[in-house]
Amino acid sequence: MESRDIISVYNTTRNSCLGGQIELADTSMRRLVGLLGKRFLAKGTGLYIVPSQAIHTVGMTFPIDVVFIDKKYSVVGVRKAVRPFRLTRVFWKALGVLELPVGTISETKTAVGDQLKFVFDIAN
Repeated sequence: MESRDIISVYNTTRNSCLGGQIELADTSMRRLVGLLGKRFLAKGTGLYIVPSQAIHTVGMTFPIDVVFIDKKYSVVGVRKAVRPFRLTRVFWKALGVLELPVGTISETKTAVGDQLKFVFDIAN
């Protein structure tokens, strides 16, 4: 079984947690597979795709919340409940994209300009 890098992502501006079990997709294969094959995202889970400035949900079976992040971990774009078989626009300032369960953006009140903090799980 392949080891996965796990990240916890906090919104320090809103004092909230976007997820404690976010998988890192930082290789060509991990970015290619993404969330394909998953039936849903449980609360607190997700995928951080880096580098990425846009995403698609072609082949997915459920909607996701999407947060675009720049190199300083500032939020440069948000998209709520992106349905399957959709494309987002390109966020030129983005370095990476968080794919999260629907409702995460609203629950955490995450907005453009917010500062995020990434904590890597070194035990994994």
